[in-house]
Amino acid sequence: MSIVTDAATAILLGGLLGAGIICILMAAPRWRAASLTARIAPYVRDAVDDAALPAGVLPVTGILPVGGTGTIGQRLRTRLLHGIGDTEALAHRLAQAGSDAQPAAFRARQLGCALGGFGLGSALVIVLATTGRMTPAAAVLPIILALGAAIAVDMLLTARVRSRLARLSDELPTMLEFLALCLSAGEGFLDALRRVAAIGSGELTQELRQVVLAVGTGSPLADALGEMASRLRQPGLSRAVDQIVAALEHGAPLAAVLHAQAADAREDAKRTLIEQAGRREILMMLPLVFLILPLSVLFAVFPGMFILQLGLG
Repeated sequence: MSIVTDAATAILLGGLLGAGIICILMAAPRWRAASLTARIAPYVRDAVDDAALPAGVLPVTGILPVGGTGTIGQRLRTRLLHGIGDTEALAHRLAQAGSDAQPAAFRARQLGCALGGFGLGSALVIVLATTGRMTPAAAVLPIILALGAAIAVDMLLTARVRSRLARLSDELPTMLEFLALCLSAGEGFLDALRRVAAIGSGELTQELRQVVLAVGTGSPLADALGEMASRLRQPGLSRAVDQIVAALEHGAPLAAVLHAQAADAREDAKRTLIEQAGRREILMMLPLVFLILPLSVLFAVFPGMFILQLGLG
């Protein structure tokens, strides 16, 4: 066995040993006495707001972790979540994508994909080393695959957000016109929302179902609509919600407001379509300039060049 093979075998065995130790540490609780804050927190709840106390110091139902702080893996995941990026921005992106996952779960999945890519790259490096095809450039393959996997997960989330917001924009004019039709038929606005949420389908209908559920559990209609708009952050929907809330507060005719907002949404969709057509027109020029035109020139010039080389011209 060569030195490279011995090194690859040592890396493989060391990686397996390190992975086992990390798994044990991730599942192990932190064996220590409860802190002073955790001991006195249950006795000062009448004088201090619960939100002002540190997380995890108040008793909860169920099985409590030792020390009240969870396992080492949970603490590492929390610190990693706060260290990688903005938790609030990630939560808004997940809400826009229609996902029920928490930011911690998404970061954990992203980290798992990165570790999987790193493991795959390490396996490829070991295979190259054992077969004698190792090169210096292949040494960075695990890092490249790990970064690629993490970036791919984030790009998939971005694609889901973009696709869902596009579907919401397409459904918005039809939904507003349907609500206006229900109002013109004599129904109240909340009853119209219930009807649309019951018989409709699509992304916007799912959001309206959440609004109806929130109103049914005691939330004001304006607050439920505002929460939906702030969660999705879609310009057309936010503008429509603002106008609807203003009409509800001032007693303006909702049917006319909804018709006007539907017309504005269709104009926005038309303008967006024209902008996309302009960008696609530029993209269509790329194969024409860099592929079709060079081939046409080559087909026109090559016969003459061939005849000149033969000396028959």
